[in-house]
Amino acid sequence: MRELVETILSAVIIAAFVMIFIARAYTVNGDSMLPTLHHGERLLIDKISYRFIDPSRGEIIVFKNPSNTSEQFVKRVIGLPGDEVAIIQGVVYINGQPIEEDYTMAPARIGFAPQIVPEGTYFVLGDNRNNSEDSRFSRVGFLPRELIIGRAIWRYWPLNRISLMPRPAAFRNTAF
Repeated sequence: MRELVETILSAVIIAAFVMIFIARAYTVNGDSMLPTLHHGERLLIDKISYRFIDPSRGEIIVFKNPSNTSEQFVKRVIGLPGDEVAIIQGVVYINGQPIEEDYTMAPARIGFAPQIVPEGTYFVLGDNRNNSEDSRFSRVGFLPRELIIGRAIWRYWPLNRISLMPRPAAFRNTAF
């Protein structure tokens, strides 16, 4: 009986350590990341790497909603601290350069006047630009770094959509 209790207690301690410091599961709620992520899909969120590196453009992150920290959102990092971001006639611009986005549902109908992303914050957008509460709106705004929980690294459910979460081509090997 003692061995059983020790085994269960050890498993609980290890699981708690992993969930608090290393990784955790996240269930997508809503359609703001269509077509990339669908409602009900499950992701593995890496919580440790952002302790050592900064978020990169194009990464999908989970964060606490700045206006209600009990809510969690999943969005894509578009602008880094110091970047000038704008959305003009549905096209996203970073530092004056348009982004070739092939991962979005449709061009954004709601624009965003050119603004500099403040230090310590990020500009995030949902892939379903016309159905996403993101940095364009005051309820989210520029996202403070400390509210980022982690980055999505792997979709593990449903089984027929298992995949890693790579950065889109628009953000690879591109200097903005």
